[in-house]
Amino acid sequence: MTFTQLEIFVMVAEMRGFTAAALRLGISQSAVSHAIRVLEQELDVQLVERQQAAVEVTELGGRLLLRAREILGLQEAMRQDAAVARGLNQGLIRIGSFGPTSSLKLLPAILKAFRARYPGIEVQIDEGPDAAVIGWVADRRVDVGFAVLPDDRFDTVPLVEDQLVALVQRDHPLAAKRAITLEELVGLPFIMPEQGCSALVEPLFANAGLAPHVRYRMSQMVTVLGLVDNCDGVTVMPELALPHAMAETHPRVVARPLRPMVRRRVGLILRNLSRAAPAVQAFAEIARTAAKAVR
Repeated sequence: MTFTQLEIFVMVAEMRGFTAAALRLGISQSAVSHAIRVLEQELDVQLVERQQAAVEVTELGGRLLLRAREILGLQEAMRQDAAVARGLNQGLIRIGSFGPTSSLKLLPAILKAFRARYPGIEVQIDEGPDAAVIGWVADRRVDVGFAVLPDDRFDTVPLVEDQLVALVQRDHPLAAKRAITLEELVGLPFIMPEQGCSALVEPLFANAGLAPHVRYRMSQMVTVLGLVDNCDGVTVMPELALPHAMAETHPRVVARPLRPMVRRRVGLILRNLSRAAPAVQAFAEIARTAAKAVR
């Protein structure tokens, strides 16, 4: 068993195909197939099922996939430790990011500071819903992820705090209020924002014993804002998820805080910060500082 075989196995599982894995790794498809076949023969198990549409990991393969990622993570940590000892800054950090708060507001500032200090470290970013990012961290697909805190399953690094706000069209009667209650939103056509927001908004109403009248479920911010702009519904979103230029692009959309105020914390989650690779620890430390300037 070699590190290369494990790397190929992980890539095949993530890309769900031999051809896609070969393109990502820059090797031939036959080399990928050979590596998987040899690894399966050595372990005497079937790791993947070769289906017509895609390659699927077997149940046992899924368990061994976690082990493979752990081994490759330790290998990367050893490489980075050695590079640091030689005075070099090399290696790879894999980041999971969700929604506009992390991808548009936090990541650019953090990456700019990180690149300035560690230009030789490669950064790989995967984006998806917050639930997916949590799964990626748990499965070791990424080294560190952005998430809504608290989360007792992981080591965490708090970065920013904001509040949930209601979005209504400027001519709507609720726009005249300084703050809006959940009760005032019930019965109105509601736009449920996906990509992580629904995981905050739906429990918020449920815990208050309320149920919004959901007309639409949307994952794209521009679509949500367009519907509110057309007075086709109201919504609730985190303040930091809103675009900087919303006043220019959607001047008829106004944001009002909820009453009572609902706070939200966003930060980093890691399986074990103290045992993370040097590049991951450096990223977490730089993120603490860079996030202070983000609003």
